[in-house]
Amino acid sequence: MTQLDAEDAKLMTLARSARGRTGAPEGAAVRDTDGRTYLAATVALPSLRLSALQAAVAAAVSSGVQGLEAAAVVSAASEVEAAGLAAVHDLTAGAPVHLAAPDGTLVATV
Repeated sequence: MTQLDAEDAKLMTLARSARGRTGAPEGAAVRDTDGRTYLAATVALPSLRLSALQAAVAAAVSSGVQGLEAAAVVSAASEVEAAGLAAVHDLTAGAPVHLAAPDGTLVATV
């Protein structure tokens, strides 16, 4: 697996921090086309369930973001969950989504 560039490595650090701070199963971060970042952890309430990536995209969209440059997810899962990936690609079809294990090891880029 290739190394991330510096900006995507920052996204991964933010995603790891969101996961670690909350103890959630996943953490995610997205970077918009202006370079601003949004991060989130898994939301698991009785009335609302969002993956970390869905929550990060929702935070970006609620701030008026029109496009994304990249996203990062930290999870024990072996692949990025489909709904979160779809949310990223709803904004920008070609935006890369990087998946890392909890220890920060890059697993895949989709």
